[in-house]
Amino acid sequence: MWGLLAEAGTPVVVHCGSGPVPGAFTGPGPVGEVLARHPSLRLVVAHMGVPEYGAFLGLAERYPGVHLDTTMAFTDFIEAVAPFPAAERPRLAELGGRILFGSDFPNIPYGYGHALAALTRLGQDDAWLRGVCHDNAARLFGLPGDSQTIPR
Repeated sequence: MWGLLAEAGTPVVVHCGSGPVPGAFTGPGPVGEVLARHPSLRLVVAHMGVPEYGAFLGLAERYPGVHLDTTMAFTDFIEAVAPFPAAERPRLAELGGRILFGSDFPNIPYGYGHALAALTRLGQDDAWLRGVCHDNAARLFGLPGDSQTIPR
């Protein structure tokens, strides 16, 4: 299956971080094994790979098809139990083109707007935010449009 998805270039969202409970196929190890066999696979790691943020950032650095989605990441809800390490913040800027806004709305324990506000607290510039909230996903999924023309 992974080989067919890689050949087709189909983006796949995977919930592969070990939180809240690790499993036999969760974590950066098993995902890294899949990517080693299929390096062109286009994976979107849900929740930034919580709680193994750094290791999943590493997979994104190593494999250009790996993207990370922000669902729950950086919100007060998840920061209370699995905070994003401050030392990893510079890597967010470096990988900004492969981070995608995610929400799981309406199945979230906080308001939708809070997820967006949490992104603004990261101190990234407007281009980074525009990419995360629109341009990166549009590019990944081959959607037309330019965020510069979207009214704010």
